[in-house]
Amino acid sequence: MGFQGNVDLHFWITRGMARRLGVNLSEAMHEGLLSQADFAQMVNRCRNCDKSQGCLAYLAEEGRGAAPDWCSNAAVLRELSALS
Repeated sequence: MGFQGNVDLHFWITRGMARRLGVNLSEAMHEGLLSQADFAQMVNRCRNCDKSQGCLAYLAEEGRGAAPDWCSNAAVLRELSALS
């Protein structure tokens, strides 16, 4: 099973990217800003992206900032970040 098939990996990449923007996805769901279906779609978009290695390298760097432009969830994460 490659990176695309590893649901757990992409779950954590999605959460890590959100964290880099200061977004708590659990809190966003609790507040009704993000549905469970929306979150599942985010993880699925991540699974279908071929940039997982880049994400892992990006997340290994310290600091906060924006999701990379090539992140398939960048727009959603920017929107949630603006609401936080």
